[in-house]
Amino acid sequence: MHNELMPKAYEIISVTKETNTEYTFKMKTDLPIEHGQFLQLSIPKVGEAPISVSDFGEGWMDFTIRNVGKVTNEIFELEAGDQLFLRGAYGKGWPVDQFKGKNIVIIAGGTGVAPVKSMINKFANEEGFVESVNIIAGFKDEEGILFKDTLKVWEEKFNTIYTLDRDEKEGFRTGLVTKFIEEIPFKDFGDNYEVVIVGPPIMMHFAGLECVKQGIPDEKIWVSFERKMSCAIGKCGHCRIDETYVCLEGPVFNYTVAKKLID
Repeated sequence: MHNELMPKAYEIISVTKETNTEYTFKMKTDLPIEHGQFLQLSIPKVGEAPISVSDFGEGWMDFTIRNVGKVTNEIFELEAGDQLFLRGAYGKGWPVDQFKGKNIVIIAGGTGVAPVKSMINKFANEEGFVESVNIIAGFKDEEGILFKDTLKVWEEKFNTIYTLDRDEKEGFRTGLVTKFIEEIPFKDFGDNYEVVIVGPPIMMHFAGLECVKQGIPDEKIWVSFERKMSCAIGKCGHCRIDETYVCLEGPVFNYTVAKKLID
């Protein structure tokens, strides 16, 4: 009988330093995955942590991890050829099929770029899958910029606005992502668009409010919640907000539901 709580060891293919505190670990695995889902990564006798998949392909999967605690400290000691334990994938991802043929607006902040990276790459690689892509990607400062090479590819293919909260850098605007939402040409899209928001909770809160202010209906907005998933199958209650289990019903939610999920 399959035990969905039992992790399995997989080999690390490579480790890429994105910033001083964020590395991308490429894992050799054929686990089934959808854009926006997460897995539990673990080290025996240390613990496990829920991490979103930042990209994937045939036989591999990327996890972009911030070094913020006991488990991630140990993961950061690993190198290519070492093993890391995985279980999953879990949760509901982005409704990619619903996005087909539409104008997609993606507003991401900091490490929130990671959970949308694979989906944006799909749009880049499958020309014509969506009508257009508009991206606002914001980072706290120059040291926190993720996926520098990928950002350049997106800039060539899509309408992009890259921002830094307080720094000035060529190719980047200065200010919070909410400041630039009004520059997205929503009126040109008619009714044929969807909006994705992912990032720190405070950023998603105000980005959602700004989108509503711009006249965007709640049902056209999608967000992804970052929570401390423990069991990931709706048994432990660690991720619960009121009666909603984020690990089961999320992490991706429509804004009609998400706006009511307040700790």
